[in-house]
Amino acid sequence: MLIDLRSDTVTRPTPGMKEAMFSAAVGDDVFGEDPTVNALEEKIARLFGMEAAIFCPSGTMTNQIAIRLHTGPQREVICHEHSHIYLYEGGGIMANSMASVKLLSGNLGKITVNQVAASINPDDVHAPDTALVSLENTMNKGGGSIYTLDEIKPIRRLCQEKGIKLHLDGARLFNALVETGESPAAWGAQFDTISICLSKGLGCPIGSVLLGSKVDIKRARKVRKVFGGGMRQAGFLAAAGIYALDNHVDRLKEDHARARTLGQMLEALPVVSEVFPVATNIVIARLEGISPESFMNKLAEKDIKSVKFGADLIRFVTHHDFVDEELEEFGRRIGKI
Repeated sequence: MLIDLRSDTVTRPTPGMKEAMFSAAVGDDVFGEDPTVNALEEKIARLFGMEAAIFCPSGTMTNQIAIRLHTGPQREVICHEHSHIYLYEGGGIMANSMASVKLLSGNLGKITVNQVAASINPDDVHAPDTALVSLENTMNKGGGSIYTLDEIKPIRRLCQEKGIKLHLDGARLFNALVETGESPAAWGAQFDTISICLSKGLGCPIGSVLLGSKVDIKRARKVRKVFGGGMRQAGFLAAAGIYALDNHVDRLKEDHARARTLGQMLEALPVVSEVFPVATNIVIARLEGISPESFMNKLAEKDIKSVKFGADLIRFVTHHDFVDEELEEFGRRIGKI
């Protein structure tokens, strides 16, 4: 039995999801004629209380479209130094938008309103215009840490006062919402744009959605076209998203419970000096006396897959295809390392 904990992107469609995909009504989405894509976009926009949405192949694309909408040359993005938009999107902020970046530090990947306020550039010819603040929830490099609405609202008020746009990389936002009990609509009210990934915790084979105003999403369609993201009979993929929203959200709590148990198993190992607080489905362990590469090799010998996440860090992500049987087997195998 292979235990793959590299990411929640490794899942396969469930039988019910496959049935929904195979039976989807489709059309040409670039012409706006795919009824299932339209239904997905309308469904998720309504869920978050936002005006419109656009379906794209990846979360990187939805994030990069949002940055392109809100910035440009001689403008600047404020984000955490460990943000996905900065570390894992191929330098897209520069390549796609020619924008500058101001990086902030913060506990478990989160930043505060005071940090943002101190980072807004003055109206000065020497400085780029601060145009966008981007947050991430849950925070990947923070071990799946969660922002709450009480932390977000002051940042939103500050951005509105300063005429700065606020974007959310909400790749795993539903993981946060099932833990906090906060509503999607309450989050939609705080941001100009939100990126939601369907192919992570929700278990779809592909796809992300960008939400925003009608004006922004109309512009986003042009940017998506330039980025090569215009798909044709994409309803087969959008059907998986609809199915996931209807069936896979509440069960995210199961992934979180398994992640907490997995974290406890890792804490018991002599080579693990620290496990980041496990808030959702991401478990990050700090190693001592062994390199991540060496530890990963030992895990691979036991048919366990993980990823290096820093000079002394290793990451595990629980997901739809990681069930109790595999969790128990994981414990047995690492006990023999």
